[in-house]
This record gives sequence, structure tokens and C-alpha cells, in this order.
Amino acid sequence: MKIEVKVPSVGESVQEAVLAQWYKRNGDRVRKDEPLFVIETDKVTLEVAADVDGVLTILVEPGQTVAIGAVVAEIDTEAAPMEALPPVAEVPRPPAPKLEPPPAEAVEPRPVAPPAAATEKVEPARVLSPAVRRLVAAKNLDVAAIAGTGPGGRITKGDVLLYLERSAAAGAELRPALSPAAVTVEPPVCAPAEPEESVTRKPMSPIRRRIAERLVEAKQSTAMLTTFNEIDMGRVQDIRARYQDPFQKKYGVRLGIMSFFIKAAIEALKEFPELNAFIEGTDILYHGYYHIGVAIGGERGLVVPVIRNADKLSFAELEQTIIDYVKKIKENRLGLADLEGGTFTITNGGVYGSLLSTPILNLPQSGILGMHKIEPRPIVVGGEIVVRPMMYMALTYDHRIVDGRQAVTFLVRIKEFIEDPERIMVEI
Repeated sequence: MKIEVKVPSVGESVQEAVLAQWYKRNGDRVRKDEPLFVIETDKVTLEVAADVDGVLTILVEPGQTVAIGAVVAEIDTEAAPMEALPPVAEVPRPPAPKLEPPPAEAVEPRPVAPPAAATEKVEPARVLSPAVRRLVAAKNLDVAAIAGTGPGGRITKGDVLLYLERSAAAGAELRPALSPAAVTVEPPVCAPAEPEESVTRKPMSPIRRRIAERLVEAKQSTAMLTTFNEIDMGRVQDIRARYQDPFQKKYGVRLGIMSFFIKAAIEALKEFPELNAFIEGTDILYHGYYHIGVAIGGERGLVVPVIRNADKLSFAELEQTIIDYVKKIKENRLGLADLEGGTFTITNGGVYGSLLSTPILNLPQSGILGMHKIEPRPIVVGGEIVVRPMMYMALTYDHRIVDGRQAVTFLVRIKEFIEDPERIMVEI
């Protein structure tokens, strides 16, 4: 019995996908729930597993665009295992007939023509490469006076340069160059070809195309502006160092920096709801909930899974949710529902070493917070210069709905929460 393998539905708005990669080869035996292939849409990357045991027959090659519900393979559940197939009997081959050599008298000797070199003398042409020709012409040299050390006695550029050096040292007068007719202008047979510049053309993946479209759309359809501030991360680092072990023992996850910024952002969003709102036509939609998107880099591009109702989650629950999303992305199990409904986004370029950047809005949201690298820098505290672990922060906002005063104050509130984290409770 043959079972069809179809492209699964990943959401009502998705009608097609790209079959990015097969994990199995045609004719391989597969087991139930074993990953077979990966599909890419403009929003998610998803692994598709086998529903039954059997032998796989691939119908669609990787790289092709397929419709949702299309059959891309079949699994034969009644096919015998490879080890159970009977061995193929070896058929003995008849001995090859023994060929007798023809008698010597049957072969008539043919007269061999003498080589051309033996009958007449041919004056070898002086074959010069383009580079040598240019140098000879520029220096007005006689190629007959230059000894060639290249293949077949050809003159190389090094031979010409050596001749010039010796001539200059001896003070010899250079003879006039040969006329152009006396020099053969055909390119050298053994001259190495110049290496060609390599260009590889590769089509954009659906996710990469979607990212490009949304970034361009955000630049063209919003009034984006970015404001900056810096944060002293000393207090957060002290708390993490002091409570990391008991926190991890109790909750099974590490206490990270992202959960502090999520908590601080939520408190600031409560004070400035415009940054948690969307523009829809001529209306502003204010959200009474806080679905925080966290940008995570994957092999196929940046995705922003959403932590729903983040204001109701503890530090441990926030950290665990982020870990679960990272695992889903690595295993290509991130669903469309995981990416929808975000009201505000946080991105951390500091994990890649970014010191400062201007993040682009994640439409239709009106705000995105950019975290950056923590770096020891000298600052003035209490009239004295001290070295503190500092981080630059960036807030990009839609100026159509958010005023500059609101954006700057929003960022100041986050700075206050991070530098005085006792304002937000850590459940230890």
C-alpha cells in the first residue's frame, strides 16, 4: 500500500512553499515520525515527518515551489526491507575467445615519410605574450638579442627585465626593435590563463524575500525615527552573579538579560501605550495586552517569535519560553502561530558584537527596542571617573503615532528599571 506524503498547511494565508531539502534519498527506508524534508514559506521553516513506516519514493526535487496539499512523495508500506530482498544470482560469463595474432607476412610495411625537420629547415617564430610585446615596444628592444627561458625557448617578461638590467649595468646601447611584421603576434600556447572572477547566483529563500519586502515596506510606509541612550548594566550583572545558581536550581533555566529588558519594557509600555499600539487607516488601535516579540537569528534568516501575555509571566517563564523558541527554530518546528500577534519587539544585536545600530520597525508595530554589546567604559559617577559595564540602547518608533518626548521618556524609563532592578521583582 502506498501512502501519499503531502505538503501540510501552515496557515490560511500561506498557499505555497519551497521544498528546501530532503533528509532522505529516493528508495530509503523510513520510520514513522522520522523527519523527511523541510519546507520554507515566506514566514516559517517547517520539518515534515513520515506518518508510516516504509520505503520512500521522492516525486518532487528540492528547490521547487509546491502548493499546500501537493503530493511530493509516496511511502510504500508493503515494500520488503532491503536486507530481506533475495540476492541476485551471478550468471557465469562464457570465456572470451582467444585471438591469434595475424601472421607476420600478412602485414605489409608502409613507407614512412621523413619528418619535415629532416627535409627542410624552418626558422622558428618568436612567439611573445601580450605583456612581453607591450614591454618590448615600450623599451624599443630587439627580441633577437633576448634569450628566452620559457617553454620552447619563449621569451618571458622576466627575460626582458633581466636583459634590461644587464644592459643598464654594461652600458650597452639597445638596438632598434624589430618591425611588427617580424614578430609573430599569436598568443603563447603554454601561457597560463588568467583566473576568472567567480560569481555564484543563488535564489532568495521565501523567508529572505519576505524579510526584504517587510523592511522596504517599513521604510516607505512609516515615519521612522530612532533615539538612543546608554545603560549601566552593573546592577543586573550583580544580581545575575548573586542569584544565578539558586535560580537555575529552582527553575532549571539560567537567568538571562533578556527577561530583565522584557519586564522593563512592559512597565514602560504601560506608561506609554502609543508604543504598544498600531495605526490602522485613520485609527489607532491600543492594545490592552503585551505580546512581546523577541528577534532570534536562525540559519535561514531572522525570525521574531512572540511571547504572548508576557506581563503575566515570571522571569523563569520568560527565559524558558525563549529557550523553547530557540529549540524550535533549530529543529524547524516554528509554526505560523508562533510569529503572529506581536505588539512590541526587542532585538539584541549585542550577541553578535554590535555596539550601536538603528533597528527597523516590525510592521504594524510602532516601536522596537534594540539592545547592544555590554562594554566596559569610563563614566562619571559622583564626580569621579569610574569604569562601568555600559550598553547603548536604541528605540526606533513610528513618529506618526509616537512623539519625540514620549519616545525619549520611554527609553529613560527602561534605563531606570534596568539600573535599579529592585523595581521589578525576581521570583527566587
